Amino acid sequence: MKGLPASSPAEPFFLKAEPGQRFCLFHKPYLDQECRGVIIYVHPFCDEMNKSRRMAAMQARAFAAIGFSVLQIDLFGCGDSSGQFCDARWDIWKQDLACARNWLENHVTAPVSLWGLRLGALLALDFARDQADPIDRLILWQPVINGESFLNQFLRLQIANEMLAGASAEKKAGTNMMRQRLAKGEVLEIAGYELAPDLAAAIDRLKAAELAVENSAIHWFEIVAEPGRSMMPAGIQVIGEWKRNGIDPHVYLVACPSFWATQEIAECPELVSATADVFALMA
Repeated sequence: MKGLPASSPAEPFFLKAEPGQRFCLFHKPYLDQECRGVIIYVHPFCDEMNKSRRMAAMQARAFAAIGFSVLQIDLFGCGDSSGQFCDARWDIWKQDLACARNWLENHVTAPVSLWGLRLGALLALDFARDQADPIDRLILWQPVINGESFLNQFLRLQIANEMLAGASAEKKAGTNMMRQRLAKGEVLEIAGYELAPDLAAAIDRLKAAELAVENSAIHWFEIVAEPGRSMMPAGIQVIGEWKRNGIDPHVYLVACPSFWATQEIAECPELVSATADVFALMA
């Protein structure tokens, strides 16, 4: 969005949780606007989180400019929060979102929404599905479709690193071998992150098609390579499955780079504008 008003700095703080504490940034609406809603940002997995920090900050400021508060939380074992990544578990991350929602509801009187990127979008869906009090809106940025496929892609990072390091054929580990080691309870180091078997198993079970959420407005933002391109077939299948279950998400196609995976830090102002423009029109 162009011409944003001068922003107030985000307020950093540590949120008490179990175990330890979580680092948070809280963005308030600009210019003392009345708060129209609050949004919890659910970051993506491992290095995708780091590559996406600039985009997350840009979008949080854009939301604040139109009257929304945003809470960015580093999940357990990630960023500046307590814990090591090898101790991270899917259920702990869901508890982190519950703590974040509880904090917001004690500090702001406004509907709570979730905004998730990549695997964070699946975490947002899984969390929202379990809530007795519905989440107001779900913002999904390029959600992962299938956890098993996503985990295979992550494991292949280690294969790529071994190839670059010139490992012999005998020492190279394929995804099947790495999965066997996980099944035996071994923690694997992948691209500098220690992946625990329990977390890997939880990700493996995730399927977007099975995470339909009722009573929440869903806004799915899909990244395409260039204007005019259609959604990938896997995403179309998920949308179709949701519709058969009575869930009708709003889908937006935005042409921009895959900023969570680019070699250098990349921006996509078109995605920020498209997301903010949708919410600017809402009551």
